[in-house]
Amino acid sequence: MGFRKDFVWGGASASYQIEGAAYEDGKGPSVWDMFVKQEGRVINNSTGEAACDHYHLYQKDVDIMKEIGYRAYRFSISWPRIIPEGTGRVNEKGLDFYDRLLDSIIKAGIVPYATLFHWDYPYELFRRGGWLNPDSPKWYADYAALAAKRLGDRLKNFITFNEPQCFIGLSYDRTDHAPGIHFPIRDTLLMAHRVLLGHGLGVQAIRAAVPGAQVGYAPTGSAHYPVCESGEDREAARKAYFDVSADNPLWSVSLWSDPVLLGMYPDEAFQRLGDKMPKIGADDMKIICQPLDFLGQNIYNGAPVKSDGKGGYEFAPRKEGYDITSAKWPVEPKALYWGPAFLWERYRKPVYITENGLSCADWVSLDGKVHDPGRIDFLHRYLKCLRKAAEDGVDIRGYFHWCVTDNFEWSKGYTERFGMVYCDFETQERILKDSAYWYAEVIKSNGDNL
Repeated sequence: MGFRKDFVWGGASASYQIEGAAYEDGKGPSVWDMFVKQEGRVINNSTGEAACDHYHLYQKDVDIMKEIGYRAYRFSISWPRIIPEGTGRVNEKGLDFYDRLLDSIIKAGIVPYATLFHWDYPYELFRRGGWLNPDSPKWYADYAALAAKRLGDRLKNFITFNEPQCFIGLSYDRTDHAPGIHFPIRDTLLMAHRVLLGHGLGVQAIRAAVPGAQVGYAPTGSAHYPVCESGEDREAARKAYFDVSADNPLWSVSLWSDPVLLGMYPDEAFQRLGDKMPKIGADDMKIICQPLDFLGQNIYNGAPVKSDGKGGYEFAPRKEGYDITSAKWPVEPKALYWGPAFLWERYRKPVYITENGLSCADWVSLDGKVHDPGRIDFLHRYLKCLRKAAEDGVDIRGYFHWCVTDNFEWSKGYTERFGMVYCDFETQERILKDSAYWYAEVIKSNGDNL
C-alpha cells in the first residue's frame, strides 16, 4: 500500500518568476515590476524582466515536463498580463499566451492546474489602495471570472491564491516582498480579510463559468511535529501548528484556513488580537466559506515541538549543526507527514502538496551535467514521509515539486536554485539535473521505489 493509483505527480511555477516578457504584448505592470526597480530591494538588483523567458520558450519547457513524465503542471496566470490595469480593459494577447500554453500542456498529456494569483498584483490596483480598498475582493472575482470563462473549456483545476501569508505578511509586515511597505497589524489583518472575501467570490465566479471545475486554495506554513509521538507531544505539535500568535498572526495556518474551510476565524484570533481584528460583515463568512474540492498546502519545513506539561506547547531546540538547505532552511522531512496529517484531521478535505523542494548550490559540472545528490536525498526523505501519511489514512491526492526550472527567486534574485532543471539565465539553456531523472523514476513507479 502506498500512494493512490491516480496520484497526481507534477511540478509548479509562478508567472513572474519564469515568464519574463514583462513589458511585451500589452502586459500591464505588477507591483513586482515596480519593486525590482528600487535599489537594493533584490540581491544584485536583479529583476524578473527576462527570468527564464518562459513566455517565448514555453514549448521547450513543456517538452521537458513531458520528458520527466509529469502527470500535472501547476502554473500561475499573470493578472496584469490579461487585464493590464487590473480591472476593465482586457489584453487579448495576454490571454492568447495562456491559450497556447494550455494547448501545449494538454497535447503533452499533462493535466493543467492554474493558480489565479501568485503575487504579481496589478500596479494600477495597488495605486488604488490594493487589498485595503473595499472593492478589492470584487476586482479579484472579476479577474477570476474572465480567466475561467476564457480558459475553462480546457482548464478544469483552479487554485485561487498562493501563500497569502507571504503576499500580505512578507509584503506589508516584513517588507521583504513587493510592494515592500510596512502597515500596522490592524491594516494587514483587514487586507487578509479582504483576500479571503476575494477567495470566496472567486470560487463562486469559477464555478459559475466552469461547471464541474475542481477548485482549491494553496496557503503555506511551517508544519510542526512532535518530538515524541506520545499523546502529549502530538497534541502540543497540533496546537503549535494551528495557533494564532499575537506577535506574528499573519503566519498562522488557522487564521487563513479556518475561515475558508470551517466558516469561522479561530477563537485565538479574537482572544489575542482583540479589536485589531477586522469587523466581520453579516454575510462575510458565508462568502468566504465556499465548498472546495481540495486543500493545497505548501510545506518546506517545520520545527520540533513538545508538551510544556501544562496543556500547552514549547518549541524544542534543534540539534547543534542541524541540516540546512542552501537557502538556510532546516531540513525536516517529518513536516511532510505531520503537516498533512494535522490538516486532514482538522479540515477533512483532500490534500495536495502544492509546493515542496529546496534550494541547492547547483552548477554545471565538467561533464556538462548538473549533479544534485542533495536534492535527491532531500526529496527521497520527504516523499517517504508523505507516503507514510497516505498509508496511515490521510487523503493525499497529489504532489507538486517546486520548481520546474531554476527561476527568479523574489528578493533573492537568481542566487537560489530551486529547479530540477538548470537554467542558464544568460543563454536560456536548460539542462535536466540528476534529480529530474530520479523524479521521473519515482513518477513511473508511483512512489513505490521510495
